[in-house]
Amino acid sequence: MSEGTAPATGDAAAIADAAARERLRYLRGSIDNLDAALVHLLAERFKCTQQVGELKARHSLPPADPAREAAQIARLRTLAEDARLDPAFAEKFLNFIIDEVVRHHRAIADRSVTSGEGLPE
Repeated sequence: MSEGTAPATGDAAAIADAAARERLRYLRGSIDNLDAALVHLLAERFKCTQQVGELKARHSLPPADPAREAAQIARLRTLAEDARLDPAFAEKFLNFIIDEVVRHHRAIADRSVTSGEGLPE
């Protein structure tokens, strides 16, 4: 192609297609990094909630705390709105996590009762 001449339609389409594929690869790499970060953040969160469950069992506290859960959901909905994330999605996500945490807390409490831990002396 000589200087000042427009690229052939096929060449332009091939260049645009290659650029789109490169951009897609870049974006997917970022998504993969974010997914990894989310997994690590969830792991850290569950390490903390495991300790909360053990503390609750030791002191015969209930596995679930509906008032705290409601406050957290309201807080997360506000954060989601501020971040321009669908608050309903954020609530579903937090409810999923809360359900799993409460399930873990119940299992810890059950183990504590059957082993005699957490019972008054």
